[in-house]
Amino acid sequence: MLTVDGVSRSFGGVYAVRDVSLDIADGEARGIIGPNGAGKSTLFNLITGHLPADHGTISMRSTPLNRLAPHRRAGLGMSIVFQGARVFRGMTVRENVMVGAHTRGRTGFAAAALRLPPHRRDEREIARRADEALARVGLGAWAGHQAGLLPLGQQRSMQVARALCAQPSLLLLDEPASGLRAAEREALAVLIEELKADGLTIMLIEHDVAFVTRLADRITVLDLGRVIAEGTPGEVRADPLVVSAYLGDAS
Repeated sequence: MLTVDGVSRSFGGVYAVRDVSLDIADGEARGIIGPNGAGKSTLFNLITGHLPADHGTISMRSTPLNRLAPHRRAGLGMSIVFQGARVFRGMTVRENVMVGAHTRGRTGFAAAALRLPPHRRDEREIARRADEALARVGLGAWAGHQAGLLPLGQQRSMQVARALCAQPSLLLLDEPASGLRAAEREALAVLIEELKADGLTIMLIEHDVAFVTRLADRITVLDLGRVIAEGTPGEVRADPLVVSAYLGDAS
């Protein structure tokens, strides 16, 4: 599904990501972990197209992504849930979720501006998919409410619904559990487990090791911009390099 080959990115001569390579299989849930400053968010932004890579290549189902803008990557089936709550205030929860399907619309600007019948049919279909996505994340009853009034945990669920409305083949999650209370984290974990069971390919970037090891099939560990370990959750937890990166060298 996704191949990252020798990707590097530096800022002012300091590497945030250096020679990172990984492959994510179709249907896999891959965790990306590492201590603060490991390069996780930079890698996320390189994959999504919000930062250009200095070196290396990124491809999705063999399609090169390096020269594609984020919206073009979305058109290939990549959906994103960012770390911070991104809410279109003044819009309802349903309208916020419908934004996620903008790459799947079949009518152009002229049809939308003139509110022609094909555009209205397109909007009805997108609204239907938005309601399905909201029901999936447990927010069906909130569809007509103002999105800005939702608590943080529900805003995060709304962002997942927005990503699902685009009918993705690859879902990227950037620290989705950040700032959530215990009950909200548990609800999010259950939702991700359900999406994984449905066969959706997921890349989960997280600082919380326990959250990732519960959900991921395999985990890639970054430290100081480099991959220091990769394997199953059990293998990664037992790796001395990983323990050292999180806890420091006891010697």
